Amino acid sequence: MAYTLAGPEDAKTTAVLLQGWGTDFRVYDYIEACIADRIRLVRFDFPGFGGTPEPKEAWNVGQYAEFFCHFMEALGIKKAVLMGHSFGGRVIIKLAGNEETHPLPFEIEGIVLIDAAGIKAEQTPAQRKSVRRFKRLKKFFAIPAVHWFAPDVIDEWLKNQGSADYRNASPIMKKAMVMAISEDLSDLLPHIKEDTLLIWGANDTATPLKDGKKMEALIPDSGLCVIENAGHFSFAEQPAVFAGIMANYFPAGSAAHEQI
Repeated sequence: MAYTLAGPEDAKTTAVLLQGWGTDFRVYDYIEACIADRIRLVRFDFPGFGGTPEPKEAWNVGQYAEFFCHFMEALGIKKAVLMGHSFGGRVIIKLAGNEETHPLPFEIEGIVLIDAAGIKAEQTPAQRKSVRRFKRLKKFFAIPAVHWFAPDVIDEWLKNQGSADYRNASPIMKKAMVMAISEDLSDLLPHIKEDTLLIWGANDTATPLKDGKKMEALIPDSGLCVIENAGHFSFAEQPAVFAGIMANYFPAGSAAHEQI
C-alpha cells in the first residue's frame, strides 16, 4: 500500500487526507505544503488508486470505509481530523454519518470536505434521454451479427463512452465507480456530529456548489467557504486562498477542531 507521513511527530493534531477518485496522493502535495509545518499529515492511495493495487473485486463505498478503518488501526492512529477531496469526502460521510450505529476504532476530531462527493446528481431530461439512447445502442451493438459487421468502429465507440475517469478505469474499478456515484448519502449528513468545514470551488462542475450548500444545510455544525474562480480542484486552482483557509483552520499550536 502506498502512503506517506509528514510533519512534526510531536504535533498536537494529526490529519488524514482521503483522495479523490482515481488520483495519486501526490496530487495533494500542495495541501501537505500548507499544513505539514504544524500538524502530522497522512496521505495514502486507496486500493485501485495511485500506487496501491486494486481490490480483487469491485468495492462499494462502505467497503472503502471499512478498509480505511483497518488502515487507521494499522498505523495506530486513535484520533485525527479527516480531510476528504471528492470521493474521499464520500468515504468520510459514510464513516461519520454511520458512527452511531457503526462505532469507529478512532475518534474524528474534525472534518474538512473539499469539493466533496456524496450527493447523487439529478439527471436532466436531456441526460435521461442520452442514457436511454446509449443503452439501446449498446444492446443493439452486442448482437453478434451487428458487431461482426463493424467491430473496430463499435469497440471504439464503446471505449469513448462515459467520463474520462470511467474510460481510464479497469473493469473492476469501473464497477466500483458506478456503485459509488449511484449511492446518495444525503440521509447521512444530519447524523454527522463533528464540526465540519466545507471548501468549494465556485465553478466546480463535477460536484457543483449546490451540493456544498446542501451539505451545509444538512450537517448540523458546518460552515462553507466558497473559493471564487476555482473548480473541482479548488486547492490547486486558487492555492493562495486555500492556504489562507488552512492557516485559520490549523493555526500553530492550536487544535484544529476548535477553529470552526
